[in-house]
Amino acid sequence: MLALIAGGGGLPQRVAGSQAVAPLICAYEDVPVQGLTPALTFRLETLGSLLKSLQDQGVTRVCFCGSVPRPRFDPSKLDAQTMPLVPLFQKALAAGDDGALRVLIEIFEQAGMTVVAAHELAPDLLAKPGVLGAQTPDTAMEQDAARAEQVVSTLAPLDVGQCCVVGGGQVFGIEAIGGTDHLLATLPERVKTSRAILFKGPKPGQSRLVDMPTIGPATLEAAHRAGLAGVVIAAGGVIVLEPARCATLADDLGLVLWARAAE
Repeated sequence: MLALIAGGGGLPQRVAGSQAVAPLICAYEDVPVQGLTPALTFRLETLGSLLKSLQDQGVTRVCFCGSVPRPRFDPSKLDAQTMPLVPLFQKALAAGDDGALRVLIEIFEQAGMTVVAAHELAPDLLAKPGVLGAQTPDTAMEQDAARAEQVVSTLAPLDVGQCCVVGGGQVFGIEAIGGTDHLLATLPERVKTSRAILFKGPKPGQSRLVDMPTIGPATLEAAHRAGLAGVVIAAGGVIVLEPARCATLADDLGLVLWARAAE
């Protein structure tokens, strides 16, 4: 049996809808799940109880999909089933994002469950190489995309982010703890005259079981509001929600939407 640990955004609904047998939906407390009704809710402090419930229901595979804010640990809400996991929580909360996700995977695997990636359950989620809309990248944009990919790769050991904004060879912003939305909302005004792009792709060495880079219509709308000329993603390494709508929206907004093959 498959369980989805579902977060925000459209990804959980897309993954659930692609399965022949409906998965068990689990959601983190206070995180709304779009289009799905959770059978179980939990907190970090009750994760042990969730694991026991999943085992009792015969769950053997787990998929993490959707966005969840980094949780805070409240010792007063800890239940007895979760107490043995506290040393692992401390390890995870002290680590960067990649380290914390590896610990999370370890916890579920120790409970006898296999963690599967969203794109393994729904392979058509991943962007194939090519331009998704009518607008095509020019030489300057191709150069900026190569520069952006280099920035993300170089910063990977620092566990920063999966995307950055580059225009005219200038790096205008790098994703940090605020995520892509915060990056796009805080760009300098000069980005609007630089035909800049948002580049998004997986960090070299990161686990692709959890936290795969994802874009959707909201990403394109935010990029347009920021004054960007395009959104470039790493082909085969980024999930695209509603690809047909994204292509149409890119055309409507005058954006280049390009799934770039790695060099």
